[in-house]
Amino acid sequence: MQPAPAGSPMTPDTAFLPLRLPPGADLRRALEEAAAGFAPDGCFVVSGIGSLQDAQLRLAARDAATHFDGPWEILGLAGTLTRDGAHLHIALSGGQGQVVGGHLVHGNRVRTTAEVLLCRPVGWVLGRGPDAATGYAELQVRCLP
Repeated sequence: MQPAPAGSPMTPDTAFLPLRLPPGADLRRALEEAAAGFAPDGCFVVSGIGSLQDAQLRLAARDAATHFDGPWEILGLAGTLTRDGAHLHIALSGGQGQVVGGHLVHGNRVRTTAEVLLCRPVGWVLGRGPDAATGYAELQVRCLP
């Protein structure tokens, strides 16, 4: 991940962090690390484009990841990053124009670049916790006093 340029406007009230991730970076791990430093109270991934090599996604209603060989273009990436976990969805396009999508898991390597925008909702805390209705750890949002 490229560090913020010298003189960048990073203050405690900065709401956005643009990132450019280099080839070989594990997309999810790099986003989790960036979020831990930028937004320890949680943030949203509001935009993401770029490319992956040999993608791995957890598809809807499946427990294990599915592997997709070859180069893939990132059409969109969105979700939440909290200290309790991440919930990230990604849409990819293959060399023949086929589109796949699902949950972003660890192990997805950037092929040429990934350009991502994180948004920290200043004044709010994002977390994940059990939800009796779904049985999953779902987003919990709390306003700071």
